[in-house]
Amino acid sequence: MTVAQVKSYSFEEYVAHLTQSEQRYELVDGSLVEMNPPTFRHLLIAKFLEKQFDAKIQSGQQPWLAFREAGVRTGLRKSRLTDVYVLHRDQVSEMLDESAICQTAPILIVEVISPDSVSRDYRHKRSEYAALGVQEYWVVDPIEEKVTVFLLSDGLYEENVFAEEAVIASRVFPNLQLSVNTVFASGNLP
Repeated sequence: MTVAQVKSYSFEEYVAHLTQSEQRYELVDGSLVEMNPPTFRHLLIAKFLEKQFDAKIQSGQQPWLAFREAGVRTGLRKSRLTDVYVLHRDQVSEMLDESAICQTAPILIVEVISPDSVSRDYRHKRSEYAALGVQEYWVVDPIEEKVTVFLLSDGLYEENVFAEEAVIASRVFPNLQLSVNTVFASGNLP
């Protein structure tokens, strides 16, 4: 992760820059922060979770959509790139032809840890997502082989840690029967 410049960007300038760049950036306090490309394991896990969420959304006939690698505005001069998030269809319907950056709180956000994202995902994004009002935030950590689910309560996250064969408990997807080992196995090739 590197800071790309000294200039302070507004959110609108950030969005315009993204459309002209092939690099992936987050906007952090007005600075463009270049994001390293994810590993294939990271991508496989994110893709697996998106598919799991899509299946639960369809079977439960929820008016939601799951997306990978889309953005979420977390402040005046802040925007993060998520690994997976779930939105209500209404949040997307008015922005179909705009950059995929949600400006209201997603229902659920998932971040998959990479070696360079530990502090960012556990600390910085956690506080930004709580302030935004994201009700459920998952940190999938292949390094520590655990999944932490943060549930928003009175403006702060309550932390629930799951490991090995434990089934991940989700408030958004209460019928999701997914063990931590299954999530991490999705990051391996058959």
